[in-house]
Amino acid sequence: MLRLAVIALLLANAGYYAWSQGLLKDWGFAPEEQAEPQRMNQQIRPETLQILRVNPSKTSSSSSSSSSPPPAPSTPGTATASADVASSAASSPPPADTAECLQAGVFDERQADALRTAAANLPPGSWLLEPTPIPGRWMVYMGRFEDLETLDRKRAELRARKVDHDRAGGTLEYGLSLGRFSSKEAAERELANLGNKGVRTARVIQERPESPGFTLRLPAVTDALRPQFDALRSAMAGKTLRNCA
Repeated sequence: MLRLAVIALLLANAGYYAWSQGLLKDWGFAPEEQAEPQRMNQQIRPETLQILRVNPSKTSSSSSSSSSPPPAPSTPGTATASADVASSAASSPPPADTAECLQAGVFDERQADALRTAAANLPPGSWLLEPTPIPGRWMVYMGRFEDLETLDRKRAELRARKVDHDRAGGTLEYGLSLGRFSSKEAAERELANLGNKGVRTARVIQERPESPGFTLRLPAVTDALRPQFDALRSAMAGKTLRNCA
């Protein structure tokens, strides 16, 4: 029974194939033709139709350009910022020499005059002398002794009492200094302390009165100006330039 069903199915498939391919057309068995001959009559100058060959490289280029994403639109703020950066980069000047402020002193009136002469040819504003009064100095003084023998005897007495001292120097020889101070009050306090140690013949004197002084200031020393300031060194009385405070 199964065999008959298989044979019947094969015969049915073979018959459908023969019918669909028009093999049974001579016996009046064939599918209806789907033709529209009227369309052929509606063609306009079919002889002018040309088939063009496509250029593969051009197609690839066009496809690549069409597939690449369009550039992001620039907002007014972004455009302005970019323009500002470009303008700033174009207009920025090259870095200038680093300038430093240097000074030296204090100089007295005579030394200040020598500095003014040495700086006469320097650029205006490149140097100045700032008034810096030189304070007076006070001394706890012992002397003036008649001779070196008396001086040495007094020095031995001070060593025995463990009192610091040194030679007074200058116009105060032969004499001893038991301390130098920037004010008379400080010197008098030290004299009172020495009295407690048995020092009786010392006194307070003014070693040096207050006098005008000057500080040399070079406010903006650059590498370009530095060689020009060499002319000042010979007039600086051994003082050295240092950074401004």
